[in-house]
Amino acid sequence: MKVAAIQMVSGTQRDDNLRAARALLEEAALGGAELAVLPEYFCVMGHKDTDKLALREADGDGVIQRFLADTARALKMWIVGGTLPLQTTAPDRVRNTTLVFSPTGDCVARYDKIHLFHFDNGRELYDEGRVIEAGNTPVQFDLQARDGQRWRVGLSVCYDLRFPELYRAHARAGADLLLVPSAFTHTTGQAHWEVLLRARAIENLAYVLAPAQGGVHENGRHTWGRSMLVDPWGTVLAQQDQGPGTVTGVLDAERLRAVRAQLPALTHRVLP
Repeated sequence: MKVAAIQMVSGTQRDDNLRAARALLEEAALGGAELAVLPEYFCVMGHKDTDKLALREADGDGVIQRFLADTARALKMWIVGGTLPLQTTAPDRVRNTTLVFSPTGDCVARYDKIHLFHFDNGRELYDEGRVIEAGNTPVQFDLQARDGQRWRVGLSVCYDLRFPELYRAHARAGADLLLVPSAFTHTTGQAHWEVLLRARAIENLAYVLAPAQGGVHENGRHTWGRSMLVDPWGTVLAQQDQGPGTVTGVLDAERLRAVRAQLPALTHRVLP
């Protein structure tokens, strides 16, 4: 199955970002991708954290959700909507939510980001907990490719990458592919992005597809980019440095089975 990680440099205007996303999704579809995954915050990278509140949507309806459903239906492709802000019961909080749409435009899975990023090195300060309400439940969904092969997909977002217990929960649930839509900062991405992605693939014997924000944004933030596809042996199959684009590659079920057979580490677990 051919898959695509969509890399963006999202700005402060929702509609401009949706147009940019649509063009990249069309590019992925023309290239034969059956699954395309947008990055975290694909719909907006605001000037301040509270800008998300103005764009929050009720679960099941809204401009961004209609965009994702309509595009999946039009392109006949699975689309994972990076993240978008969904309403909570608190007026000053949103969930940072990944939604999955099938080629028929149906929403088949929802994952609310569990781990909220906090970083302060004296020059940069990020604190997602000021506006975002954390989720608490790992989520997987099943995808049937055009060739009939079924893939179980585990969902995660950005800072989740630092918490291996989430990915082990996905592996124990049978995940073959782990998705990591992200907006890693340039500082933390340069230090840890690739090594963490490859580790999650290796230790869970699964493919990892990680679309990212990558470049200098309208709000001044600099994201690391380097969207990539990693195979279950930890080999980087495809990658893009900075700037918008599509990173495509093929998931090979036989390759997955062979790696798991030759090194069945998941069956050798001793500790719970």
